[in-house]
Amino acid sequence: MRTKLTLLFTVILLTLVACQSNDKKEKPENLDPKAIQVEVKEVIQTSNYTYLKLDDYGDMYWAAVNKMDVKEGETLYYINSMEMKNFHSQELDRTFDSILFIDNISKEPILAATTDKPHNMNKVMAGKIDTVIDPADDGITIAELFANKNDYDKKEVIIRGKVTKFNKNIMGRNWVHIQDGTENNGEYDLAVTTDDEVKVGDVVTFEGAIALDKDFGFNYKYDVIMEVAKLKNTKGM
Repeated sequence: MRTKLTLLFTVILLTLVACQSNDKKEKPENLDPKAIQVEVKEVIQTSNYTYLKLDDYGDMYWAAVNKMDVKEGETLYYINSMEMKNFHSQELDRTFDSILFIDNISKEPILAATTDKPHNMNKVMAGKIDTVIDPADDGITIAELFANKNDYDKKEVIIRGKVTKFNKNIMGRNWVHIQDGTENNGEYDLAVTTDDEVKVGDVVTFEGAIALDKDFGFNYKYDVIMEVAKLKNTKGM
């Protein structure tokens, strides 16, 4: 009798644990079908990145995101990622056999919107910051660039803005996002690739060639991007 009761108790306990696990992993309604829901298992903070060990329904892997405040056990959501093999972090002195670089990760569910076409990375970005940056000498604003993007295709331009994101050494280049307070038809954030290093909050002036409809794979597509830009000057916060 005692054996039967013990077995029954074990079955009930396992069922409760399974139900709790299922509830924890239940996806929100209207979640974008491209969105990936993960649970944070481990957090490592560095000066520029937050390294996360993520649990995707039992599939464990490492990811690197822009530095953020996140704790073990939290649920995060993302769509686009870029895998790097044998990535070595100098700051951690550690080599990851495989790691995902995630440009945008959210604590809030990513709800279905324009699921009929790939997400445009010019629109999947940090929110617009409150800033007013005067254009550089002989330069243009971000609003002017987006308003006349076809005229600037494959041409060198100069743009000054405040750094909102900085990702170091992805696909052999540094990735910067800048804003100057101007906007055209909802476009206010410019992606820049460069060999130079900057910090979030710096006011920088870049000179580089504009490219349109640039697709780097992994669903990373930019309507407008400045490539191989040179840092002309910078001013800290």
